[in-house]
Amino acid sequence: MKEIHKNFDVIIIGGGLAGLCNAIHLSKFGKKVLLIERNEYPKHKVCGEYISNEVLPYLQFLDFNPFHFGAVKINRFQLSTTKSNLISAKLPLGGFGISRYTLDFELSKKAIKNGATILEDIVVNVDYSKDSFLIETKEHQNFTSKIAIGAFGKRSLLDVKMNRDFIQKKAPYLGVKIHVKGDFPEDLVALHNFKGGYCGVSKVENNAINLCYITNLSSFKKYKNIDDFQEKVILKNQFLKEIFKNSEAIFEKPLTISQISFETKKPVENHIIMCGDSAGMIHPLCGNGMSMAIQAAQLSSLLILNYFNGEVESRNELEKQYIRQWNKKFSFRLKAGHFIAMLFRKDKIASVLLLILKKIPFLLPIIIKQTHGKPMEI
Repeated sequence: MKEIHKNFDVIIIGGGLAGLCNAIHLSKFGKKVLLIERNEYPKHKVCGEYISNEVLPYLQFLDFNPFHFGAVKINRFQLSTTKSNLISAKLPLGGFGISRYTLDFELSKKAIKNGATILEDIVVNVDYSKDSFLIETKEHQNFTSKIAIGAFGKRSLLDVKMNRDFIQKKAPYLGVKIHVKGDFPEDLVALHNFKGGYCGVSKVENNAINLCYITNLSSFKKYKNIDDFQEKVILKNQFLKEIFKNSEAIFEKPLTISQISFETKKPVENHIIMCGDSAGMIHPLCGNGMSMAIQAAQLSSLLILNYFNGEVESRNELEKQYIRQWNKKFSFRLKAGHFIAMLFRKDKIASVLLLILKKIPFLLPIIIKQTHGKPMEI
């Protein structure tokens, strides 16, 4: 393995959206950044692949334009219940669709161009002592840094090692994703409910359709395999049936991720600044997890830069400000997401809600705004 420097200003553990945007932002301002990611880019991930336009001002600040890489503009939204009742609305801000395969890969290239170092390895231990971090990897490399950012996603061995609270609780969800070729409007993102879960549908680059669904693991285990589950459960929704039956799979087999948890997490653990899904997850039903990860990167990067230049006077103050600002920005969204997802898990309530929304259609954009923010300020 190529030998690299051992001492950094910031080490980022995990190279998803939050980790990569932190790496780009901090290296843009001359900080010596190491990002450690276990997987090689490019790589597909289980993800809805729809991002709210609220992040575009920040991506522009990072000198990154997703539309240069084939992102498609989305401004319409559809929602259906398990009984295939449908409602449509204009998205208040709109958004865009782009695969994680392309987005993460292009962001990684931007980070490297900015001067960040990306290492393909697995972090096995993080020790904090005497105001510094010692980080050990599976390949027996050791690195030190003043700041550590945890951007390692939904669930990690490091979460277990740190004995984080959410690890002790149930993680009862399974996520499945496929890309298909077929007919689907480019400007539309749809969320179709089925018994025990819901499926997001939207276009990404290269005319591919992303189908990503989440379900209770207990519901899924009643069936022999993914095909059986899709046939007997998902295709009960007539809109999903039409899409699945009239499209052709691009992937050889679906991607899956299990043990998904939406339990509350702490934005700082063991002095590590948690970012993206490591700090908290919004229900995919609300379609805003990618946007939150990008916004959390801006929030953490700005505070870390202020810490290095002395505007934030101590580590304790850095952590307090990050926790306060993170909760101010995301806490209500997460609670709204939990509440909305809970309502739509109950078929009778969901049907009544849909009838109300059909009679008072301006309510749907208002509900959408509860899980989305305003365009990011730069």
